[in-house]
Amino acid sequence: MNTDFYITSYCNIKNNQMSLNGSLLFSDESSSFLEFIRSAYKSENTKYPKFFKMDNLSKLAFMAADVLLKNESLNTEGENNIAIVFSNKSSSLDTDRKHQESIQNKETYYPSPAVFVYTLPNICIGEISIKYKLYSENSFFIFDNFNADHLFAYSNSLLSDNKAESVLCGWVEFDDENNYEAFLYLVSKTGTLKHTKQNIITLYTR
Repeated sequence: MNTDFYITSYCNIKNNQMSLNGSLLFSDESSSFLEFIRSAYKSENTKYPKFFKMDNLSKLAFMAADVLLKNESLNTEGENNIAIVFSNKSSSLDTDRKHQESIQNKETYYPSPAVFVYTLPNICIGEISIKYKLYSENSFFIFDNFNADHLFAYSNSLLSDNKAESVLCGWVEFDDENNYEAFLYLVSKTGTLKHTKQNIITLYTR
């Protein structure tokens, strides 16, 4: 199997800071997550009105992907052969809690369709795919912790089998306002930084 693949760019969002390739893009440590992610959206001049209707996990994943993919100067008018491989620990738990709250009170029982639609973690992949016209393979995996081994093996397999030209990989975790982080990176067949498990871990922990 060909293992000569490369990490072309990466994005980190945590502790109310957003960075691209190690350079800080936006920071607002005094605000709540919702205020922070909305301000980050505006600071990047992102244009996707549906963003404001997304759940927290999707907002987090979308913002990280948007920053990273805009940096790649993709053609947003045509299809882009980029697969998506995401993972986290809490699945869609934050939204699941909100859905549960909407149905547990018998007196005010009314399950919200706007909330229910986000009770699957892979919905965030759909939002990114719509924005950037990504129609390649996609998967969302649940692990107890960040799993560099799986991301490395799965993305290399997709590229080796020519199922995608690039793979958007990473960890997108949102449990609550104080427990969230996104680390996304793009793997391609050309570049300078080798796609290795150690390099993935190094970039994740920066």
